[in-house]
Amino acid sequence: MLFPGWLGIVVSIVVFFAMWFLASSATDGKKTFRFEQSAGEFEKMLAVYLDITKFILTLAAGGIVLIISSTALGSGKQLPPQYASPLFILAMSIFYGILFMPFLALNYETYKHDPDSYSRPAYIRNQALGFAALACFCLGYAWLIVAAVRG
Repeated sequence: MLFPGWLGIVVSIVVFFAMWFLASSATDGKKTFRFEQSAGEFEKMLAVYLDITKFILTLAAGGIVLIISSTALGSGKQLPPQYASPLFILAMSIFYGILFMPFLALNYETYKHDPDSYSRPAYIRNQALGFAALACFCLGYAWLIVAAVRG
């Protein structure tokens, strides 16, 4: 028998590659990208991007902990199998967000030393990770609501 959350695994990976494809399709073919037009311009936005990501990670982790802890304290003491896929998607949201934050900060730090260092693949990767984290977060919670209602 397959792991009950196998569909969540597949969906979260498909979401990432869909975001990669969309970011790649919407991105110019130029080799390097600029973070900012004037010095320090992106630094304010970097803090906002990281704060939004931290907020998503906190909510996703909170949802996982709440579902698992409420199940552990419930009468069945076992997580219903229909929760496995949405919980895995929430976990992947955290994973993508955790990768997004250091990659974005590292790319910006490197850019500050060499403005031609921010390449198209790095830009697409950052876009894909950030939007995949958001998409998996939204999809995971929506799926969790449906799973809870269907019980």
